Order: sequence, then C-alpha cells, then structure tokens
Amino acid sequence: MASTKPIRVGIVGLGRAGWGMHTNELKKRGDKFEIVAGCDPVRKRRDMLQEKCGCPVYANVEALIADDSVELVDIASRSPAHVPQALLALAANKYVFLEKPIALSYPEATQLKTAAASSKGAIFIRHNRRFEAGFQHIREIIASQILGKVYEIKLRRNSYQRRDDWQTIIECGGGQLLNWGPHIIDHGLRFLESPLADMWSDLKKIAAVGDAEDHLKVILKGQNGRIVDLEISGGSAIKEPEYIVLGTRGGLTCSGNEIHLR
Repeated sequence: MASTKPIRVGIVGLGRAGWGMHTNELKKRGDKFEIVAGCDPVRKRRDMLQEKCGCPVYANVEALIADDSVELVDIASRSPAHVPQALLALAANKYVFLEKPIALSYPEATQLKTAAASSKGAIFIRHNRRFEAGFQHIREIIASQILGKVYEIKLRRNSYQRRDDWQTIIECGGGQLLNWGPHIIDHGLRFLESPLADMWSDLKKIAAVGDAEDHLKVILKGQNGRIVDLEISGGSAIKEPEYIVLGTRGGLTCSGNEIHLR
C-alpha cells in the first residue's frame, strides 16, 4: 500500500525562491508535504524558517543532507550551487527537487543525469511554467488545427528595469539566459514540435547593473520548417503580447490568460 504520509522536505536556500515561493507553496499543500529542515548561510533567514515551521535549520547543505528526517532535498540556492548540491544529495540517496536552471552548462546537466541513474533517489526539475494555463491552452489550439498549419510562433517576456541583484552578475550564474531562459526556451522547444534544424541567438546588456545580459533573442527553426522567435528582456520599454501564433488559416495573441483569435 502506498504511503499516505506527507513527504518530508528540507529546503536549501531561503531567499527569493526558497523562502518567497517554495515555503509558501509547500505549506499550502500540508497534506502532501512537510517542511522538516532548512539551510541558508544567513542566520536571519534560518531564524525566519525556524519560527514559521518549527524545524531544525542548518548553515550548510551537508548538515541538512545528513538529517535522516529529510526525504526530499529542495534546492533553491544560487545557480552555481545547483549541481554541486544536487550531486551531494543524490550521493546520499535522497530525492532532489531542483530549482531552475538545471545547471550552468550541458556537461554539468549530463553529470546530474548520470548521478541520478546510479542513486536510489531521483531528481525532479522545477519547470513550473510548463503548466501555465495560457501556454497549455495555446498548445491545445495549435493541435486542433483551427489556425491551419502553424509556421511561426513569437514568445516574449519583456520589461524595463535597472535590476541590481545577484542575477545580474555572470560569476553568480546571472543573466536572462539562465533566469527566464529555462522557462521560455523550454516553451519554444515544445512549440517547435520537431527536432531542431537551426538556431540563431544574440545577447546584450542594456539596463541591468551587473555584467550579465538582460536582453536576448533566440530564433529556433525546426526540421518541419516552423520558426520560434523568442525574446527575453529587462531592457525593453515596449510591451508585446507574450505569445503570437501565426498559421495558414489564422492567428492568435495571448497576454496573461487572455487569448484573442482571428
């Protein structure tokens, strides 16, 4: 019989993602998950989690992984720490829930895949935006063929901001390619519905304080001839619809969950 007890979670990294998102999301699903430990180098953050959840807190990831009460290690630390911390957890045969990006490079990602295959645990990636209502419904519309043969899709996540946190610094794994990129490139590849035939990209720094790119353009072409044109920007003062889909019989635009077809 399958266990009905909540999965016991230890959160690594109690910043914007770990504290601001994961903690609240897990607490809302108390029937499924229980926060039993937390880890962060900043004492104030550890104290906040301990007060909220009444659980042990640690200053380093090794101590959290060694806690026998932790079944699932939820890694929400800075991007360069994702792979080293996930490898430690998998070596200890823990289950791992990994915040995006999976890794900073393809070789690192394949290293994770190898480690997961030899672990008694498993790894799960937080690609939560795959489940956004707008994205899911647009895929349903394309599949219905009401737009005819879809030949081009434009994806946009644009804003203008003088961002000044660690995600603007290359050394910290910053830049929009590793921030919004995992979500929107994942959308683009799923929209392509074909093996990749060609790709073009361009990265620029426009308004962010650090040295990492805050404006990027990627164009993907599938073997089926379909084009996906995606743009992620913190340096664009002009807003565009998040999705534009062009087909031989019509098209659509989407912003948020509002879709317009023509």
